[in-house]
Amino acid sequence: MEKLKNDWLTDGLIDFEYKKYVLLAYLQHVRKSFREMKLYPVFDDLIFHYKNLITLRDTKKLLYEQFPKEITEADFQRLTLNYRRILEDDAIMRELEEICEYAIPVIKTHLEEGKEVYEIVSRNLEITPVGITPIYKYEGYMMMREAHKPQTIVYRYKISIFKNANERFRGINITKVEEQRSKFQTPETIKANLIKRYPEMPNPATYLITTTVACAYEQTFMPIAKRSLVRYITANE
Repeated sequence: MEKLKNDWLTDGLIDFEYKKYVLLAYLQHVRKSFREMKLYPVFDDLIFHYKNLITLRDTKKLLYEQFPKEITEADFQRLTLNYRRILEDDAIMRELEEICEYAIPVIKTHLEEGKEVYEIVSRNLEITPVGITPIYKYEGYMMMREAHKPQTIVYRYKISIFKNANERFRGINITKVEEQRSKFQTPETIKANLIKRYPEMPNPATYLITTTVACAYEQTFMPIAKRSLVRYITANE
């Protein structure tokens, strides 16, 4: 099972043995992905389910809100539906609590495996500025080189900052520009050629991101590289 439904806990049959079977089938896929060094989107999904279970365990009110509902009355003229809770049984509550108590430590163990993959790749990832770095670094180029591979893949990146009342969020958008397969093309040469092709950026911020760990490019190297570059650029804000 490659995907665990968001409402897997309350969807369908609420039975400990059945939910255990569903969860373990999903976690088998998770472990396989981590062993193949494929981190995303599995890692994000796992974090979501873990946090959700913690919330459900600690807040019974939210647990009730997760319960499925059935229509008890429909007023089609006013386009309103009245719902009643299907589950008001203490036995069902105890079953759900038992499922949560089993699932939380099991998922946490798999999360630790995912964190280990993340840390291994992060520790062996290096970001190196190419040429002179301008003052404005929120837009430019990122060059990606994998372990033991000669090609360099170039992306144009742009970092955006979103704010709400309490926090600032940073996101990064990338667009693939080219792929250089020649091992004789240095990062400096590639940057010089980019400046010629795209003169609207006469001195773009450019970074070479390399890894010495063999891992899945799209599922691991790329997402970790993007997160690492955002942290690298915004570290001294």
